[in-house]
Amino acid sequence: MKVTGALACLISVAAQQRHILEKEVQVFGAPHWQRLSRAVKTATVTPTFMLKHDAEAVREFEKIFYAISTPGNARYGEHLTRSQTAELLPLVPQAKEEILAMLSSFGLDDVEIFDDMIKAPMPVHVAEKMLSTEIFEFQHENGQKVLRVGAPYSLPTELGEMVYNVADLIPLPAFSTSQMLELEMDSNTTTFPSGCGTKCGQTATTPDVLAAMYGFDKNYDQDAAGGKTTLAVAAFQGQSYDTTDLTAFATACSLNDVDVATQIGKNSPTSCEIPIIGKQLCLEALLDVQYSKASAGNIPLTVISNQQYSLASWAQELAAQADVAPIQSVSYGNDEIQQTSAAYMDSVNVQFQKLGAMGVSILFASGDQGVAGRSGKTSDGKYHPDFPAGSPYVTSVGGTDLAVKSVIGAEKAWSDGGGGFSDEFAAPDYQKDAVSAYLTKLQAAGESPPASAFNAAGRGYPDISALAGVQNPYCVSADKSFVGVGGTSASTPMVSGIFARINAERSAQGKPAMGFLNPFIYQNPDAFNDVTQGANPGVSAYKGFTALAGWDAATGMGTPIFEKMLAAALKASEIVV
Repeated sequence: MKVTGALACLISVAAQQRHILEKEVQVFGAPHWQRLSRAVKTATVTPTFMLKHDAEAVREFEKIFYAISTPGNARYGEHLTRSQTAELLPLVPQAKEEILAMLSSFGLDDVEIFDDMIKAPMPVHVAEKMLSTEIFEFQHENGQKVLRVGAPYSLPTELGEMVYNVADLIPLPAFSTSQMLELEMDSNTTTFPSGCGTKCGQTATTPDVLAAMYGFDKNYDQDAAGGKTTLAVAAFQGQSYDTTDLTAFATACSLNDVDVATQIGKNSPTSCEIPIIGKQLCLEALLDVQYSKASAGNIPLTVISNQQYSLASWAQELAAQADVAPIQSVSYGNDEIQQTSAAYMDSVNVQFQKLGAMGVSILFASGDQGVAGRSGKTSDGKYHPDFPAGSPYVTSVGGTDLAVKSVIGAEKAWSDGGGGFSDEFAAPDYQKDAVSAYLTKLQAAGESPPASAFNAAGRGYPDISALAGVQNPYCVSADKSFVGVGGTSASTPMVSGIFARINAERSAQGKPAMGFLNPFIYQNPDAFNDVTQGANPGVSAYKGFTALAGWDAATGMGTPIFEKMLAAALKASEIVV
């Protein structure tokens, strides 16, 4: 589109009148990445301008978001349309017009507009001039290359104050490192209900094991129940799936429906057939598809694929959909300190709130490195909370192990499960009482980590958990064989499938989708198995957080009890206070 400029005078503003964005960034690099030479001038980069919203409108919108999401509120379930969210979240005056005018002045008229995001492909030499920076080629140790800035970037002051940040300029992807294990054939294990024949061994977590643990029947049929809903999983960093492995999993585990109804973005099934490395290229996506469908049955699944880990790009893919699946499962994340800026996290949080107000439940994995996070142990002993799992506007899913290996019953916190307290976000009202009670019990039991290690006033996570540990790894079909996989990348899609079933049952009764789940979760502790054993120190030799009665920062409210969750969810719209 062509936009003529009202800002010709601004475009030529001198360097000293520029606004440096994401100024918190001190190092333009990341572990496992090497900076190579300057990018070729004619190469293409695709930054996204995250337009800033009116600050007062954001505060008012948060109130609406919570009213719509809280059972017992008169507005519960009155979800908004996309146009209504845009109306309630106006941008800083002239932000869209003036950013478009600047882009047009550089000859960039072929851009994509997503309400509050402008995606603008451009040559490297244009981006460097526009943003007053230098762009380099970076290469990961696995061979993948990306283009990113190697120095601070900026915009003319008036324009810089109109955006949160310019996305996809700084972050270097942290590639998935799912824990893959050999499956055990243990002749002494006779009570663990594999349900997948000999393919998965006798100590692996399978759909039958999960159904027995959490009280749901596999092969759910929403059509027979009279419901109508969908769910989606994200596949970042080029992760792909192939139908051969999906069919093999369905056949081995006697599942009626393990397929993808809708594919958004590029999926590369041939990459799954590459010997040895095919598992790494596809394991995450195959895990997400197989176990979301194991719990969701025939509820149609959408896979949203992206070649990089970009929440901005993911939000754009959702914004482009006429009908967004009301359950979104995402098995990816990084530490808060690995985010480029507080402004970036604020921009992402607004996208989460918009989706929640539209009736979309967003579930993120809490991480697989214990309290040290992906950044690892540091000399000051500080814990590293996760983002987006530590955002107040998503549901964070942690991990457990069986208290006794291969014996269905009590669970304990998985020692590597992500959990803790955000350094960026205060504890929201829906969890304040639960978090306060936990901290008091933790102190009384003499189990609290050092006060300097975490922010006791922060948003606590995870919110709920499910089996994720490696002692009974999930059995996954990948590269024409079956392997064991551990992590919250497993618990998250499985729990997402359970909530999709609840949405289907609500649909059958003419009720809306659940939307943002956390107020419901904290109002209904009896709908979850309380986990009171174990802790999540990770491999860092940190103390970690101990699982105690009630909510805790290792397992959240606990693990699903499907029938109780469903009963509570069907009543959630009936009580108005």
